[in-house]
Amino acid sequence: MARGIETRYEHGSMLAMVLEAAGRPLRPVERPPPVPSSRQVLLEVRACAVCRTDLHVVDGELPDPVLPLIPGHEIVGTVVAAGRDVTGVAVGDVVGVPWLGHTCGACEYCTSARENLCPQARFTGYQLDGGFATHAVADHRFCFPIPPGYAAVQAAPLLCAGLIGYRSLRMAGAARRLGLYGFGAAAHIVAQVARHQGRELYAFVRPGDATAKSFALALGAAWAGDAGDTPPVPLDAAIIFAPAGELVPAALAATAPGGTVVCGGIHMSDIPSFPYRLLWGERTLRSVANLTRADAREFLALAPQVPVTTHAQTYALADANRALDDLRAGRVSGAAVLVP
Repeated sequence: MARGIETRYEHGSMLAMVLEAAGRPLRPVERPPPVPSSRQVLLEVRACAVCRTDLHVVDGELPDPVLPLIPGHEIVGTVVAAGRDVTGVAVGDVVGVPWLGHTCGACEYCTSARENLCPQARFTGYQLDGGFATHAVADHRFCFPIPPGYAAVQAAPLLCAGLIGYRSLRMAGAARRLGLYGFGAAAHIVAQVARHQGRELYAFVRPGDATAKSFALALGAAWAGDAGDTPPVPLDAAIIFAPAGELVPAALAATAPGGTVVCGGIHMSDIPSFPYRLLWGERTLRSVANLTRADAREFLALAPQVPVTTHAQTYALADANRALDDLRAGRVSGAAVLVP
């Protein structure tokens, strides 16, 4: 790539939805677009999915975001400028940007294929400005080609709901009977991968949410019930996507001896005390933290083989607050996606 910044972008202004203080609505701001550093690309955002983690950031449940902040970490965009040290990504490419936006590359975690645990990691839409905007910059090393055949709106949920869901599924091991607690963006993608792998699927939804039950059954679940229900068979593993700590004892109770319960979210309310008998029997309780670039490469190669179909409810960029409200209230079936 030529020295300096390769670009086809005409400098002007961009629109961004900005978080200025936790618990307050995002504010539309017009500003000059960011200038990419030597290792960054400038993206014209084509779509950005809205994740529950965005809610945790906006609502102040995740500590110390870098404010003012542009949220959003499931970005699909076209590269319109590239810094002088960018390799493997060129102007005109369509790429995806996930939650993990930077690692040190030198610590014991980075050098042992565990960069998701890097203490110097920085995250898109949390410590780094994200994709609730018409333009965004990203480190080229954390940008990934979008699988062929995926439009931007359908690809955006793959970048977190898909990646974190896939990592959670891997942590569940070879479980044949799999329970999914919380049937939103991540679960609706994991369900398709799990069925592709020949697993039996059991879905747990908000009490009384008939729409979510029907959605889960349509995606191949053998059974769908309320979050506190007992499934018809013991589970080999369960993944909890809902940020509700009280689901941990419920999932352990639904899991057979030797099974695994995976907590797939970055934030969860406190887990209540529970009797040791729920954990006894060599059950395992574990969390999933972030993702690695290897997860991204592996899952984005797998998605078109399944093929994963994402169900998206679209919103204009200026309607980001409404999208967050709908997600908070459980009014989104599948994934919410902002389209600038």
